Amino acid sequence: MKKLQFLLVAILLQSCFPVSIPPNLENGKWMEAQKFKRKLPNQYAYIFTDPKDANEFYHYVSAKFPPNQEGDSENNVPVQIDNTNYYISFYETEKKSRIVNLLPAITNEVLNNKNIPIQLDEPPITREGTWYIVLTITDANFTDALSPSYKNQKKILEYTKMLHNEYISTTNYNSLQFQK
Repeated sequence: MKKLQFLLVAILLQSCFPVSIPPNLENGKWMEAQKFKRKLPNQYAYIFTDPKDANEFYHYVSAKFPPNQEGDSENNVPVQIDNTNYYISFYETEKKSRIVNLLPAITNEVLNNKNIPIQLDEPPITREGTWYIVLTITDANFTDALSPSYKNQKKILEYTKMLHNEYISTTNYNSLQFQK
């Protein structure tokens, strides 16, 4: 029985435990941007996992909404939804997994307590990230159009879902210029 307990403790100490895991938002999610990540604006947003390379969404937006004098291709990009002017802003952000490996952490602590200057090379926490696209939309008065109290919020949310699906399914962004 003691051998089994020793074996279970050894397996437990060699295991890696997830401390935080990024959410799977392949289908997108509507939520407050600051609840997703503190550095984002205090607005409601449509957030989805970005499976493509860095800056791909930027290229998509640049092709779909060619830049003009009113805005750049990241902030306040003018769009029309049901014959009303709105402005889309987007953010690429990362959330990282945090995994703790107990064996090196405990061993390093025991060695430090015994004044032995040897440290294990492996860090006790490893990170691995997932990238997300965060879309915010405002109207001409800079009112949050994704807010639950906004009059056309459902239509705006449908539009963000359409953008998400189009972005994921499109490989040649130049073809977007011919669609209107």
